[in-house]
Amino acid sequence: MLSYEGGVSWRGRRLRIVVLMLCGLLAAGGVAADAGDSFSINGFGTLGAVRTTTDDVEFVRDLSQARGATDHWTAKTDSVLGLQANWQVNPQWQAVAQVLSRYRYDRTFRPEMAWAFVKYDPSPNISLRAGRLGTEFFMLADSRWVGYSILTVRPPGDYFWHLPFYSIHGADAALALPLGEGVLRGKVFYGLSRGLIPLAREQWDIRRSPMAGTYLEYQWGGLQVRASYANIRFRNDLPLASVLAREKGVVLPAVAADYLKTRGTRTHYYSLGMVYDKGPFQAQLMLNHIDQGTNALSDSNAGYLLLGYRLGEVTPFVGYSRVRSRNIANPSLGNAAADAVATYVIEDSRAEQSTVFAGARWDVARNVAIKAQWDGIRGESSSLFPYRKDERARWGGRMDVFSVSMDFIF
Repeated sequence: MLSYEGGVSWRGRRLRIVVLMLCGLLAAGGVAADAGDSFSINGFGTLGAVRTTTDDVEFVRDLSQARGATDHWTAKTDSVLGLQANWQVNPQWQAVAQVLSRYRYDRTFRPEMAWAFVKYDPSPNISLRAGRLGTEFFMLADSRWVGYSILTVRPPGDYFWHLPFYSIHGADAALALPLGEGVLRGKVFYGLSRGLIPLAREQWDIRRSPMAGTYLEYQWGGLQVRASYANIRFRNDLPLASVLAREKGVVLPAVAADYLKTRGTRTHYYSLGMVYDKGPFQAQLMLNHIDQGTNALSDSNAGYLLLGYRLGEVTPFVGYSRVRSRNIANPSLGNAAADAVATYVIEDSRAEQSTVFAGARWDVARNVAIKAQWDGIRGESSSLFPYRKDERARWGGRMDVFSVSMDFIF
C-alpha cells in the first residue's frame, strides 16, 4: 500500500501575503470597532483522543492526514483549534478570516489560513463572496472541523475520506427564494484548489487545479434536503515514479505512467443529503457517487445514516456507513511488468467496507460538549484506500475504533 505521509511548506511569498491579509483585517476591525461597526473574533476547538484495535493500518480522519491512529492513544487525529474574525462593515459588506490548526499532510499542526473572503449582499436573498472559500462538495463539508456543530466525534469516514479538499481561491454566488412553506436556496462556485495530498514521502500537488460546482437545497422547518455536484480538473500527475522508486525500488514504465496519469483528468462528485433536526430527534442521510477521470483511482459509492435522540443534556446516537469501489480498472498494456505495476497502484485505491458506530454527546456546559464513540469497521482486506501504512499481508479489513473528545466554541 502506498501510505500517505510527508510534506512541504507554503511558498514564502504566499505565506507573507496571507499573514498580511489577516493582519490587515484585524487592524481594520479594530478601527471599525472604535467607529461603532460590528467586529468580532470567535473560536472553536476539539481536544480529542482516538485508538484502534490494530497496528496493521493507521486510521485517519481523511486523506489529507499523513499518519493515523493505531492501537495506542493519539490526540493528533481529531484535535483542532480555529479562530475566526468577522467584520460587518455595513449591512451589505462583510469580511471574514479564519485560521485553523489541525494535523496536516506534513505531520505538523502549523496554523493555516482556512478562509479569507469578502462577502457582498446586494439584496436580502442574494449573496456574493470572493477570496479563499471553504469547499462545499458534500452537505456539511465546509464545517467538518467544527466538532461542536456536529453530533459525532468526527464526520463518518466512509463518506468523507475521499474528500481531502478544504478550500479554494475563487468566488461563489448564492440565491434564496421562498417556496411554499420553506426556502429554496442555490449556489454556484468556481475557483482554484489549494494544498497538497501526502503520498508516502512525496506530495500530490493539487494547487491551482480548477474546481467548480453547484447545489440546490430546500429547507422546511426542521428538514433540509440538498443535491450537489462538483468537479475538479487535476493540474498535476500523482508522484508515482518517485514513490515507487523510493519505497519499493520499482521503476514505473512509461506506458504505465501514461495509463495512470491524473494530469488533465476530471473527477466528478455527486451527492444527495438530508438533515432533520426538530425537537429531540435528529437524523442524517447522505449518499454520494464519485466518478474518477483517471485509471489510477477507483470510482466509488458511499453513504451513511445517523440517528440521535436528545435526553436532556445527553444525546445518544447510532449510525451506519458504507463505501464501495466501482469499475476497478484491469490494465492490459502489452507488457507484463507495466501491467503488474499498474495493478499494484490501482489496488491501492480500493475501498470496500462498512462501519457501525454508536456513542453519546453530553452538553456538559454552555458551549462545551463531551463525546464518546465506538466505530466497528468491517471490510475486505483489499480495502486499503482509507488508511495509512504498508501492511497488505497483515491487514484483515476489521478494526474497532474508540474515540473521546471535548468540543468547545468561544
